[in-house]
Amino acid sequence: QKEKIRESRVVGTRHLVTGMTRQETGPKTLISASAVGYYGNRGDEELTEDSAPADDFLADVCRAWEDEANAARSRGVRVVTARTGIVLGAGGGALAKMLTPFRLGAGGPLGNGRQWMPWVHVADLARLYVHAAETISIDGPMNAVAPHPVRNSEFTKALAKQLRRPAFMPAPYLGLRLVFGEFAQVLFASQRVLPKVALDSGFQFQFPLIAAALKEILAGGS
Repeated sequence: QKEKIRESRVVGTRHLVTGMTRQETGPKTLISASAVGYYGNRGDEELTEDSAPADDFLADVCRAWEDEANAARSRGVRVVTARTGIVLGAGGGALAKMLTPFRLGAGGPLGNGRQWMPWVHVADLARLYVHAAETISIDGPMNAVAPHPVRNSEFTKALAKQLRRPAFMPAPYLGLRLVFGEFAQVLFASQRVLPKVALDSGFQFQFPLIAAALKEILAGGS
């Protein structure tokens, strides 16, 4: 499974860049996805694009992924690597997997709920990609996250309030480790990631706060 994760990001990007460099008049800008997994589990530390990477599997994948994208620079291409957080939107993704237990009244924080969750509304993520493509001053990593990360407990309360359901059943690490294996470490990682590059370049988030984001996504469907 790890090999599939790595190849889908690293090898796929390598083939894309190779195809770009073979064109006589290729694109001048490449906006390449990356992920906040680059930073690893960092507690309460505020993380910007200048923060150092972690030393674990997902961080290694992200570094290799970004290296493949940055290879396009040899042909004069401007490269932006969008380190994306948890994307929230209707009809799928991370939020869809969370809704069932919450709607059944079995939702709750992960562990003590103090870990930071870097999230972004899918509409803002799309706008961030366009902003990066149009703003030539953005060059290099760009954190694609909302400006107000929340602790897992805050997210849990906001989601439960929107669904009008209780959320008091914490999910213990050992239980999730049995279900998800090593991936459980990702669910409990704390990443207080801030979108410094986006804000400094004038980007304005449509959904900067978690409550408003969840309300818009779940309106009419709770």
